[in-house]
Amino acid sequence: MASFNAPHFQSVEAARAYLEALRWGSERVCPHCGTVNASFATKKPGVYRCGSKGCRKDFSVTTKSVMESSHIKLNVWLQAFYLMASSKKGVSAHQLHRTLGITYKSAWFLSHRIREAMRAGGLLPPMGSSGKPVEVDETFYGFLEGQPKKGRRDWSNKNVILTLVERGGSARSFHIDGTRTGDIMPILRANLSREAKLMTDEVPAYKVIADIEKLDHETVNHSKDQYVRYWNEVTDKKDGNGKPVVETTVITTNTVEGYYSIFKRGMKGIYQRCAEKHLHRYLAEFDFRYSNRSALGVEDGERANLAVKGAAGKRLTYRQSH
Repeated sequence: MASFNAPHFQSVEAARAYLEALRWGSERVCPHCGTVNASFATKKPGVYRCGSKGCRKDFSVTTKSVMESSHIKLNVWLQAFYLMASSKKGVSAHQLHRTLGITYKSAWFLSHRIREAMRAGGLLPPMGSSGKPVEVDETFYGFLEGQPKKGRRDWSNKNVILTLVERGGSARSFHIDGTRTGDIMPILRANLSREAKLMTDEVPAYKVIADIEKLDHETVNHSKDQYVRYWNEVTDKKDGNGKPVVETTVITTNTVEGYYSIFKRGMKGIYQRCAEKHLHRYLAEFDFRYSNRSALGVEDGERANLAVKGAAGKRLTYRQSH
C-alpha cells in the first residue's frame, strides 16, 4: 500500500487479489474447517467451495473476518485501512464518510471494525524481558456514563486508563475501574516479565505491587518536579583496560507520557467524544499504531497490511459493536 493510485485501491478485483495474497498467500485455507488447498472456485467471483467432504461450505477472503457480510466495496475497505493506519492521531468517521463517499453510519461502523482488527489478540509475550525498562502510568479521560460531571480536577467520575510502554517497544492500554492496588496488580502480573525494570511515578500502589511481585522498581517524584533521574550500576563486564563497566539507566516515565500526549490529542482533536463502552476500541487503535510506528521500522503501508491481517478470525456486528 503506497498511494491511492495503487490498483488495489481502484478496483474490487485487484483489492480481492491483494487481500487473498495477504490472508492466504499461496495456500488457500478454508476458514470453516481449516483445510488447505482443497477448495475450488465457484461461478461467483471470489467465492470458493471447500472440497473437504465434512465441510463443502462456500467462503471468500472476507469470511470470518471483520469484513464479512459487508456491502462496502473491498477497495474502499483497503482505503479505510490505510487511512486509519497512517493517521497518527486517527481519522474521524465524518472524515471517512466524506473521503470514501459512504454514509456516516457505514463509516462509523467500518472504523470500529478496523479498530477490532487492530486489537492485539491471543497470548501476548510478557513486556520487559531481559531486563528492559517498562514505564507504567495512569491517566483520566472523559466521564463515567450516568455520573454527574464535576470539576475539571475531580477524577472520581472519570474513566481511568492504565498504559504499559516497553521503552523502544510496544504499548498496552487498559480501561480500569480505579487506581487502587487491586485494579492495577492483575494487569501488571499478566503483562510484565519478572525481569522487567518497572518505572513509575510515586503512586503508592506501584510500590506495594513491586514488593509483592518482587519487581525491580524505580520511581520519579513528579510532585517535586522530578521527571528524569539516572542510576549508575557497576557490572561484571570489563572495558579495554580491565576496569568494570558502569551502565547508566535512565529512570523516567516520559515515554508513556508521550504516548498519552498522542492519545489525548487524537481523542480531543479528532474524535472529540467517545462513549465509555467504546473506549477500549480507541485504546486498541492507538496501541496498534504506537507499537507499529516508524521508529520501529514499520511504515504506513506495512502498518496497514498488519491491520488487514489482523482482521482474520474476528467479527463485530452492528448490534454488538462494543
